[in-house]
This record gives sequence, structure tokens and C-alpha cells, in this order.
Amino acid sequence: MNIRLEKIIDENLGKLQTDPFICWQNTWWSRGAFFELVNECERRLRESRFKSGQKIALLLPNSPIMLAVTVAVWRFGGTIVPIDYRGAYVTLIKQLIHADVFAAITFMGCQTLVPLISEEGIPCYIAPLDAPGELIAGRTSAEESSDTAVLFYTSGTTGESKAVPLTHSNLLSVINSCVEHLGDITEDEVILNALPNFNALGFVSGSLISLVKGIPQVTLQSFMPAKATWNTIKQNSVTIMPAVPTMISLLLGAASQGLDTKTSLKYILSGADKLPESYPDRCMEILGVPIIEGYGLTEASSVVTLAPGVDKIKPGKLGTLLSCVEAKICDDSGEPVPTGKEGHLWIRGESVASSYYRNAELTEKCFVDGWFDTNDIAKFDEDGYLSLVSRTMDVIFVGGFKVYAGEVEKVLLEQPAVEEVSVVGVPRSISGEIVKAFIVLKQGEKTTSKELIESCQKALSYYKVPRIIEFVDELPSSNMCRG
Repeated sequence: MNIRLEKIIDENLGKLQTDPFICWQNTWWSRGAFFELVNECERRLRESRFKSGQKIALLLPNSPIMLAVTVAVWRFGGTIVPIDYRGAYVTLIKQLIHADVFAAITFMGCQTLVPLISEEGIPCYIAPLDAPGELIAGRTSAEESSDTAVLFYTSGTTGESKAVPLTHSNLLSVINSCVEHLGDITEDEVILNALPNFNALGFVSGSLISLVKGIPQVTLQSFMPAKATWNTIKQNSVTIMPAVPTMISLLLGAASQGLDTKTSLKYILSGADKLPESYPDRCMEILGVPIIEGYGLTEASSVVTLAPGVDKIKPGKLGTLLSCVEAKICDDSGEPVPTGKEGHLWIRGESVASSYYRNAELTEKCFVDGWFDTNDIAKFDEDGYLSLVSRTMDVIFVGGFKVYAGEVEKVLLEQPAVEEVSVVGVPRSISGEIVKAFIVLKQGEKTTSKELIESCQKALSYYKVPRIIEFVDELPSSNMCRG
């Protein structure tokens, strides 16, 4: 598949130029207006002597300028590097240097970063969120493959920052497969683009499907406040909302304060994190909207499985494989296991990256004979629906027994007073590790460590039961990109 994304996008923008295409700050831009912004960005890059194979870092929120610069960079055969501008400064600088970018573009909300980044020898410029910025005087940087469309940074579960190069073919295959899989996406839809686009899931599901398939999108710089976002969904007849469970939780909370729940939403696409078991029913009951849950990761262009439509949702399951990817479940020795048995999930296909950028050691470890090790423990049922058990990185060894953190977390989340939980292993000289759980309680709820441990004793083997429970106000946040 050698078709480039910008060719498809340009064709979409060149027709029906008066049709509404991007809603920004409650104003609809036509295809023609956005096309002109892309053209102007291309002119600025040409004057800046940007070349094929070079990279532009985007430290930007979701916005017209982020979309326009992306298309313009692709026209030159360049690569965009979306970076979380909210992240730690040290991490941000490491990523910019590692990516060897031509220049970085940010916005007024991050103006304090400009001199700090410039001190590292990386030109950094401020651009309006809906108009071209100033002329860029870039730096000398290596010219690499023009096939790479995006370089995403993801920490995974190890905390080690990894760069995932995704090609035009990778991204186009996942977009086509998602549309085919869901079966009912047309140009009459309106997509909410509220997930951060520096995350692969947000970029693909919020921005790229819209651009490639010619579907109008409502672009939000931030999802918060949730009540305002819900009103935007209503006012602009949004039909598809890509989201993470936290966003769904915020909408459910806002609904309890009084919302008009009549909207045009057909469904919410949920990914990137565990969806609490109660959410699908609550979402239908309170918001009148079904949730289609999926599974994916950055290395697979953000989506691996989805339920194939609203009428084929299996509660607690993460859907079936997209046509662009295949999978196998293996035991610890690498041998395939029977259907229904859990094991290590390996994937390969058109949407899967072939390496990590400038990291030969990690590439050799994770990409083996054309297959990618997801580091997830999973299983498929007889109908091909995926269930995620845990991550191999989340294995806790207690007296020689394996304990998967996800299994313990699931039991604790079933307790009425528990809002959030994170289970970890704590070193102990005799047993190797013991299980510890960090618990966030629901507002106004009370429980004790003894009560929670007793509930675990009823549902888990003795070695899986937490020995320590610590109540906290919030769980530590991370920038894991499990798109």
C-alpha cells in the first residue's frame, strides 16, 4: 500500500469546498477554508527550506493549526512528532533531541518553553491555533525515510520513553480497517476530536479518520469542562465520540448535575484504559449512548480490536481483530495455546510498526520474526473476542506464584466504595514480593482495609490477596500511551 495520506486528504479538501468540515470554537470552517490554511502552511515550510525526510515537532493542543501543519509537512515527505507539551521538561527535551527535529512549534499557552528549548539548539516557534505562524528558521537535521508519517513517543508500562515510527501505510490500513469493522461510518457522521492528538489513539480516531474519510469533526482544545463539551456535542450533532474511561466518567458525573441527555450520539468508542464494568449500563441508562470498547497500542497504530458494531458488543470483551492485523496467544516458551486459554499476545500486520526509532536493542527484543510482543496477557474466546488479563510487566511474584495485578484490581473495583485502584508488588525477603493496593474511595464512601482484604479473600487465591492497602486521594498519573 503506497498511497500517501496527504494525497487522499488533498482530494477530499479539493471537492465540495463550501461544505462544513472543522468546527473550532463553535464556528464551522468549510473544506475550502481549511484547505487554504494547509496551503499557507506549505508556503511557510517551503520558504523555511524544509525538506523531505525531516521532522517537525508539534507541542500543540488539538487545533486547526496542528491539523494543517501535519498535512503540509506530509506534502514535503516529512514527519510530524507530536509531543505532550504538558510533560516534564527533561523528558520533553530528551524526546526533541532524540527525534532530531528540524524545529518545534508550540502555542501561547507554552510560551515559557520557547527559550528553554531554544537553549538546546532546537528552534522553537509560537503559532496561533487557527492561523499560520511566523517563518521558521530550522536547524540542520538528518533526512530519513519519507515513508514515516508520525513519530509517537510512548512510555508503555516500563517508564522508558520509546519512539514509534508509523508509516503512511500503517495509518491508512488501520483507518480503512476501523471503518470496515464498524460498518456504518459515512461522511454524514460528525466526529468529536477531543482526545489529545499527541496520543496515537486521539490522533487516529479524532483527527485522521476525519481527514482521510472526509468526515466533519468538532475539534476541542480541551475536554474540560465536561458539561460544556456535552453541550458542544449536542449543538453540533456529534455522532461518534472517541474517548477514554476518564472522559466517560466525567460525563456521567456532569449528567448527575443535570444535563439534557438527548443528543445525536450513536456510540462512544472507548480505549486506552480499562473500562469499569458498570459503565456500559450506566452510559445507556443516563446518557442513552452505547459504548464500543476496543484494545490497541501505539505500535499497532492505536487499534487492534473493536466490537464489530453496536449490535455485536460482548460485555467485558474488547471486540474482534481488525482485518489489518493478526494475532496469536503463546505460552512462556512461545508455543501457541488453545482458544480460550490465556497467554502472551503477539501481533503482526499492515498497521503494526516494524521497529522502535533509534533503539536497536529494544527493537530486537520486541519485534521477532515479523511479530510484535505486546507484553499483554490475553485470550480469545470461540467467537474471536479478546479479553485482556494483564500485562506481563504487571506480574507480581509471591512465593514463586504469579499474580497479575489486573486480576486483583478487578476484584477491588467491584467493591461499592472503591473508585480507583492500582496494585503493585512490594519486595519481601521471604516471599520475594507481596501484593499492595493503592485505593481511591468514592466521594462520601467509607470502608476499611480489613473489609477490602476480606472481600479479596473470598474471590482470590491466598497468595493474590493484598497484604497492604493504602488509601490515597489520587493515583499517580502517567503519560502512558496505550492507544
